[in-house]
Amino acid sequence: MSTLTGQRHAPARATTSSRGPGVRASSLARRALTATGVREVALLAALWVTYSLSRLVAADDLVVARARAADVLHVESLLHLDIESWLNGALAPITEIAVPMSFWYATLHYVVTPAVLVFLFVRHRAEYPRARNAIVIGSAIGLLAYLVLPTAPPRLMPGGHYLDALAMTSSHGWWGGDASAPAGLGHITNELAAMPSLHVGWTVWVAWALWRHTRLGGRVLACLYVAGTTFVVVATGNHWVLDAVAGAVVVAAGIVISGRIASRAPADFPVAT
Repeated sequence: MSTLTGQRHAPARATTSSRGPGVRASSLARRALTATGVREVALLAALWVTYSLSRLVAADDLVVARARAADVLHVESLLHLDIESWLNGALAPITEIAVPMSFWYATLHYVVTPAVLVFLFVRHRAEYPRARNAIVIGSAIGLLAYLVLPTAPPRLMPGGHYLDALAMTSSHGWWGGDASAPAGLGHITNELAAMPSLHVGWTVWVAWALWRHTRLGGRVLACLYVAGTTFVVVATGNHWVLDAVAGAVVVAAGIVISGRIASRAPADFPVAT
């Protein structure tokens, strides 16, 4: 009987023993995943800080920036795209419209994009590196344009033809009167960063990511997000129409470049099991 009992318990011991390496491997994978997540947060935080502090190294010549904006407006007039004045003038004075637009401009840019990054990291980790590279590369191109070609937004143009919706509604929200910076932090915001519009560029990235990884409902919302943000950045006096076009182009370039990088580099993201 003792022999039989030993034979009965032997498989159980073998099964318990066989689980050890699997548990250890899973634990190591989770630790690696945590380290990867921390690294990604640090990288994206650095991008955000660089984006926010670009004013410290950007040219601050308002005269030159206004002249460049006038050139942009001239091109728009030739293309019959110069809708900023009447759209801004019609909507910005209406508080019930200007406050939601200001909230959209000052908030969604910094909420939706990180949320989609987290969604990709958690649900579609194999696709995450390319998506992250796409937005980093597109944003880097945009930041370079801010440094080399500072352009004034409509709200900073002389003559009083354009209203600053965020400044007019700053008492209704957390934003200040300087771009979309929190109240009191306008001095670290690059206000001559109209061309390209990374507000619009990032929405294009969001739409691209959600189009690939969601169904009809998510795709519709993504397209509405692009259209809504494009409308808001113009109506609030923060961007020209061509700024929005340029924002879409630089992020599209980031998507293409990241795709080429992904096709050559093996995936190196750990997956917890």
